Amino acid sequence: MISTVTEAAGLSTDGGHTRVEDLAWAFGLVSPDPAERAAALDHHARARREVEAAHERLHQGRFPKLWFRARMRAYSNACGGCFPGALWSGRDYACGEISTWPRLPLALLFLEWEARYPQDWTEHAKAWGAKQALIRDLAATDHSPYLRAKLVELVDLAVRRTYRCKDREYVRVARAVDGDELRDRLHRAQCSENPAAQLHAGYVLWLLDRPEIPNTRHVWRTWHTDLGLVAPA
Repeated sequence: MISTVTEAAGLSTDGGHTRVEDLAWAFGLVSPDPAERAAALDHHARARREVEAAHERLHQGRFPKLWFRARMRAYSNACGGCFPGALWSGRDYACGEISTWPRLPLALLFLEWEARYPQDWTEHAKAWGAKQALIRDLAATDHSPYLRAKLVELVDLAVRRTYRCKDREYVRVARAVDGDELRDRLHRAQCSENPAAQLHAGYVLWLLDRPEIPNTRHVWRTWHTDLGLVAPA
């Protein structure tokens, strides 16, 4: 699965501590099949336990510097086997280069997991700072057809649910990939029977038509006031 996604993105795998192919199982985290998703969650939980065990060994007693380096490598490798550590295991990306980063499919998977199954993500991989950083960098980079399609999908998923921490960052993405496909999805969400989707999609569409207006809490609350609504925090 991950090799197919990587090829679609026009990327190659990197030579980091944890190979991207080794995390193919992680795509089960967003599977609509409950059994497949449960198996991926169990795999992720085992990997997290390995991280905890490696961290405990790292801080056990006193030992020679050589041993520390070996245990530090073991800890780093363990972190690369689950989220969010898998995002940073291997070659990092410089600002503005995330579109060609070999771990781009994992970054998109991490955000999709949070969008589709927020409770699982919060329990097993909560990292609000990583979410914010990835969204900002994805908004600021070049957008291939593959990346644009994935980002449009993420915006759509975000507006159709109750607001979560750092979701406001998706306005950056919406402005970066603005177009007919995104606006069609937002209009459908706005016309749906989901109150959260109506509210969030309406706000994003309003901002898309006003690129000069910043997406701040003050603007968010003022927009609600103008509609005669009480703005969520």
